[in-house]
Amino acid sequence: MKKTNQLYITFTTLFLIVPLSINASELVYKPINPSFGGNPINGSYLLGKANAQNKHKAPVAKKSYAEKFQESLERAYISKMVREITDLAFGEEADSSLFGEDSIFSSGDYEILVLTSNPDAITVQITNTITGEITVIEIPRFG
Repeated sequence: MKKTNQLYITFTTLFLIVPLSINASELVYKPINPSFGGNPINGSYLLGKANAQNKHKAPVAKKSYAEKFQESLERAYISKMVREITDLAFGEEADSSLFGEDSIFSSGDYEILVLTSNPDAITVQITNTITGEITVIEIPRFG
């Protein structure tokens, strides 16, 4: 026990005799993430790290060739319908008339009804066959 007291006294006198120089400065926080004011160069690095840790992947639904072909045909037909409606709205003659007085086009969950009998406007009615929701678009005729 005597040795412990002697060590204690020695260290105490040593600390009193030898002045300790204490250098302190302000602690300044500098964010790393550019979203919070950090360096923009860190953005791609942090995004790469986050993507590497992300274990949640979106499911990829693979479509068959027949489904892709059907979608392509539907897009082409709808594109042709839009061109024909535009031609009719501006008073130009359509190349090949898709529309009689009333025309119906069914595609998947939607049914498109085109009414051209009104001389002032062309009416397009889009019906969602599952929910029953109906959208009506009226296009004025300019010709």
